[in-house]
Amino acid sequence: MGQYQSAQLRRYDPEAIARYYRYRPWLVWGRLLRIIWSFSGFIISLKWDEWQNQVEQNKRKRATQLRELLTRLGPTFIKVGQALSTRPDLIRKDFLEELVKLQDQLPAFDNGLAYQIIETELDRSISEVFSELSPKPVAAASLGQVYRGRLMSGEEVAVKVQRPNLRPTLTKDLYLMRWAATWLAPWLPLNLGHDLTLIVDEFGTKLFEEIDYINEGRNAEKFAHNFRDDKSVKVPSIYWRYTNSRVLTLEWINGFKLTDTKSIRAAGLDPEDIIKIGVTSGLQQLLEHGFFHADPHPGNLFAMPDGRMAYIDFGMMDQLEETTKETLVDALVHLVNKDYTDLAADFVKLGFLTPNTNICPIVPALESVLGNAIGKNVKDFNFKTITDEFSELMYEYPFRVPAKFALIIRSLVTQEGIALSLNPNFKIVEVGYPYIARRLLTGESPQLRRRLLNVLFKDGRFQWQRLENLIAIARNDDNFDVLPTAQMGLQFILSEEGKFLRQQLVLALTEDDRLHTEEVQRLWNLVKDDLQPNRLFDVAIGFLTELSREGAAAILPKATSFMTFGSNPAQSQN
Repeated sequence: MGQYQSAQLRRYDPEAIARYYRYRPWLVWGRLLRIIWSFSGFIISLKWDEWQNQVEQNKRKRATQLRELLTRLGPTFIKVGQALSTRPDLIRKDFLEELVKLQDQLPAFDNGLAYQIIETELDRSISEVFSELSPKPVAAASLGQVYRGRLMSGEEVAVKVQRPNLRPTLTKDLYLMRWAATWLAPWLPLNLGHDLTLIVDEFGTKLFEEIDYINEGRNAEKFAHNFRDDKSVKVPSIYWRYTNSRVLTLEWINGFKLTDTKSIRAAGLDPEDIIKIGVTSGLQQLLEHGFFHADPHPGNLFAMPDGRMAYIDFGMMDQLEETTKETLVDALVHLVNKDYTDLAADFVKLGFLTPNTNICPIVPALESVLGNAIGKNVKDFNFKTITDEFSELMYEYPFRVPAKFALIIRSLVTQEGIALSLNPNFKIVEVGYPYIARRLLTGESPQLRRRLLNVLFKDGRFQWQRLENLIAIARNDDNFDVLPTAQMGLQFILSEEGKFLRQQLVLALTEDDRLHTEEVQRLWNLVKDDLQPNRLFDVAIGFLTELSREGAAAILPKATSFMTFGSNPAQSQN
């Protein structure tokens, strides 16, 4: 395998890397000493400022020092800095402003070498492929740099070129991180130390996938296919004729970084609209498609002049299984409804708790911590609060973070951090929960319809307040139309699958063998603002007729009274 046998691996293989370096420790000693020396010097500088009472005077200098330190240490540590750059809640403002530069203001490698890589990988000269190509890179990232060009056929493109000698650096760092995880795990609380090496392996797997540009191109096309019907999301096209594992040619995107609020507003765009697109598309990735962008830092997301949001850089992606998606929806519903027993069971299904865990003592702890985190108003919910509060449980109960969910949590927290940079008062539920409510109400799949039943029924009783809340919240979403939703709901109720719901509605409407006018009034209030009376009358008659077949014969003669609640006589005659 040559001097760096492990570095030639096409896929991340921790065992192969460990075997190689285990018998050649001198190859990593230098790297380890450099990492320790670099961070030791930085920590000593911070302490020295404290001792000399010069913290405020030198804070800008130390922020620059940290950015330069991470840059010198290379792509692995740059990735850490990029993640921290989206967390104003964790990082001081002066550090944050410097770490943001790691997203696309990194030092470029030699331009001549980059051109040579392009020609070697594409097996043709620059002039044969491009009519124009920028003499210098327009952006430099942790794993490569980007040139702006134009193909001979006229299309404007971005040409991404991978940094040279990348794999040896990655394999060394990942080997050292895994070694450190092995040694640190026994000293950490059981919950934090458990599967720590698996988290490193997940990170390593994604890094190796990210440096394979053919894989990135396939990811981009799959992502574009998932959003093919969404006019608010833009994904650049891939030019496969000029793409291979180290060179990626894709459509050029004109836009503004999501953190550039000044330019966004100057273009006549509302940052709130961009936030809404970002949050909704993020939820779609997790809860609908199961294929999500795991590295959504501000350098990878752009607001376009036409109001769309563009995603770029599809190297770090992940796929969720269908059962995981369904359980995530369950967990969100149970969290918002404060059903902590069911939420604890969801944590078992998702792998945060082992199957043999006794959840009885955990339920009150969840209620105490998460109940305070959500607050009395659902709008108080945010991932920052939840992760901070939940961390307390990690020390007291046998929770663990499955490797896959480390990426999901990072993705969610990063997106929330971006939204907070656009709007410091941002609450994710104000945007996200209307989307979830709309999906539950429309019930596009049997799984979602079952979850709607879980929301609407508790202890065998129909929860009117929950239905009212769902519809009220869903109406905040411009894409929500109650009429087709009501029609779909009626079709479901009249189907064999909806038999249980029919029976429960009969019980709710005709308890004690009489029609409860206050329940009918509630039904009327839910739909009267959205449906014309004559259409509503037809729906009501059909609906009540079907209910009568379940044994509530007293309903049908009183169906006409359904129209009298909340309407005037002229309307009821229609």
